[in-house]
Amino acid sequence: MASLSSSLAPILLCVTLWISLISPGRSLRCSSQQLSAKNESVPKFANCIDLPSLDAFLHYTYNASNSSLSVAFVATPPSPDGWIAWAINPTSTGMVGSQALIAFKSDDGKAINVKTYNISSYHDVKESKLSFDVWNMRAESLGKDNSIAIFAVVKVPEKAEKVNQVWQVGSKVSEGQPRAHQMAPANLNARAVLQLEGKRAPSPSSGATAPSPAGGSSASNETGDGGRRIMKNAGLYVALSVFVGSFIIF
Repeated sequence: MASLSSSLAPILLCVTLWISLISPGRSLRCSSQQLSAKNESVPKFANCIDLPSLDAFLHYTYNASNSSLSVAFVATPPSPDGWIAWAINPTSTGMVGSQALIAFKSDDGKAINVKTYNISSYHDVKESKLSFDVWNMRAESLGKDNSIAIFAVVKVPEKAEKVNQVWQVGSKVSEGQPRAHQMAPANLNARAVLQLEGKRAPSPSSGATAPSPAGGSSASNETGDGGRRIMKNAGLYVALSVFVGSFIIF
């Protein structure tokens, strides 16, 4: 029995290390993310999610009283002079039709600009107005890892329960325009449905004001996607414990 337990020690160590990699602390990175590198006043959002592709994150608050969505999208371009983009597609789930916010460095490299693009085709990406209202747009660099945050408030259809979101990163900007991104699986899979029925901003009828990028709910999303990850990881941990324990007992 002692010999069996000794032989299983390396297995137990590997399992423990593996579990630590999928722990809630790792899967909930957005909840502890610092949104400003300049100690400025930044929005507080009701929800945050780790997007499933391109190591990107979305902080957001849905305000049903005026059908608006306050967002902070965070991603890291593949190169220091690259770009990041977040979009809503009102008509489909892909890139074409996306109403995009794209951020990249100014020509002098001293600021991060954010511009709007109506993506009408894969090859003709030009700055243009969006099909819905957007306000309070700004972008900033978050620090030494070259990550960028895009802040904005966008108008969504009244009583909407979900929207199609698309996000992307690219490595090159030429003549003030973002150039083509890579076609790796991570890039091609950078799309998802964003559910709006999470924690919402208080209604003005209760005495609260509508949120903007300078304000909003301060609650964190502890019961949404993050909570489901915690339960999933906990169940996996129990299953692994039972599996390994069965070898030790017998």
